[in-house]
Amino acid sequence: MWSWNDSADQPGAGKDENFTYLGKGVDFKGVITFEGTVLVDGRFEGEIHTKGTLIIGEQAVVTGVINVGTMIAQGKVSASVTATEKIQLLKPAVLIGDVRTPSLSIEEGVQYHGFSNMGTERFTEHAPSPERDNVHQLIVPREKTRVSQAL
Repeated sequence: MWSWNDSADQPGAGKDENFTYLGKGVDFKGVITFEGTVLVDGRFEGEIHTKGTLIIGEQAVVTGVINVGTMIAQGKVSASVTATEKIQLLKPAVLIGDVRTPSLSIEEGVQYHGFSNMGTERFTEHAPSPERDNVHQLIVPREKTRVSQAL
């Protein structure tokens, strides 16, 4: 783990904010809980929990459960994602999984397949769950939308 105080060097890293980097060639399995910003550019399997920002680099492959404040992704993600602030998908990202967030941005060239919930209720740090959200196979509440985009 490293900490940079120069926000010009790292996108999403504010002044006096911790910045963690899991680089290319790093394979990590487990649970990460952090403050500040983390950039993943390797392989990660497990759970990520933060109120801060998760940046998933173009070389990254992330699977599991993600609970964050903000997620910015360019790599491959197969996960249930809850973001209390926003999710930003930048090309050439691939996201397979359900998302809960008040703000979802998908750039042209991104592939996304899953359910999205952008309802007005407060988003808490828990993974989307059909049992918990009262979603059934044949009945989908109005604020849930099935999206499949491959541009």
